[in-house]
Amino acid sequence: MLDQPAGPTLLGFDVILVGSILAGLAAFAVILAIYAAVTIKDPMAKRVKALEERRDELKAGIVTGGSRKRASLVRRTDTTDKVKDSLGKLNVLEQSQIEAVQQKLAHAGIRNKELAVIVIGLRAILPIIFGLIGFFLFYWIDYFAWGDGSMKKVMAFGALVFLGYKGPEIYLSNLAKKRTLEIQKGLPDALDLLVICAEAGLTVDAAFNRVAKELGRAYPELGDEFALTAIELSFLNERKMAFNNLAYRVNLEAVKGVVTTMVQTERYGTPLASALRVLSAEFRNERMMRAEEKAARLPAIMTIPLIMFILPVLFIVILGPAACSISDALVNPEGGALG
Repeated sequence: MLDQPAGPTLLGFDVILVGSILAGLAAFAVILAIYAAVTIKDPMAKRVKALEERRDELKAGIVTGGSRKRASLVRRTDTTDKVKDSLGKLNVLEQSQIEAVQQKLAHAGIRNKELAVIVIGLRAILPIIFGLIGFFLFYWIDYFAWGDGSMKKVMAFGALVFLGYKGPEIYLSNLAKKRTLEIQKGLPDALDLLVICAEAGLTVDAAFNRVAKELGRAYPELGDEFALTAIELSFLNERKMAFNNLAYRVNLEAVKGVVTTMVQTERYGTPLASALRVLSAEFRNERMMRAEEKAARLPAIMTIPLIMFILPVLFIVILGPAACSISDALVNPEGGALG
């Protein structure tokens, strides 16, 4: 049999084979893009469904006076009940601790308050699990070969135990921080829309609902909170409770100021549009001041990268040829003189 001539190669790779693989990947990417475009889903559909469930729960809580129906509103599960009973037997579960974790869950956007028991249980169990893992790695098999009596072992073991205790709280804090920043970005625009809705003659709950629909795609977290507030305004006995729930769920001073303004307008009948317009202007000024502050800090932040990465390269480019010439003249002085 005659050997078939090999195809063209570049740097040892078959050009035809590599081109075929890249063409296949490009075709797969095109098919995936078409599939994603055809099967696109509304990002607010899941949030709207959850809010509708919340509406039904609020309606059931107001209409039904039975204790069994009210007990079902907190979404209790067998897992949370077992964890709560176990922690209660160990005397490590306090009501103040549960309320603090519940507020952190609300700040992170987690509605189920019963998960606070799970978080407290994880804070009690994870240090033990991480401690056992650290003991096995550092002392039993000496995986890192740090030697007996090494301070690194003690520090690593303590870091694992501390991470197990603070891990759930750190995770919730990160979720809450990201969510608060997203809400803070869209709050001035939301207040402007509230002013327009108030001047158009809409009621407060209708205005909140309208703002939630308009800003739901751009700021889904803020739209979620405003939609839930509109639902609570429609079903709760006291409208003040709905505004207080909004301040409870969002860890932001600006939102608390809006809630205070809304409560005062509800109580004293002051014009809502003018008060919201003043608040919107203040929040826009604060956002501009934060942007100016970041811009003013930029030169100081860029100093370290400039010194560590840019200036050494610049010195090499400028002084490199001169250093090479001096090196050649010192190594071969006769050749350098003749040249």
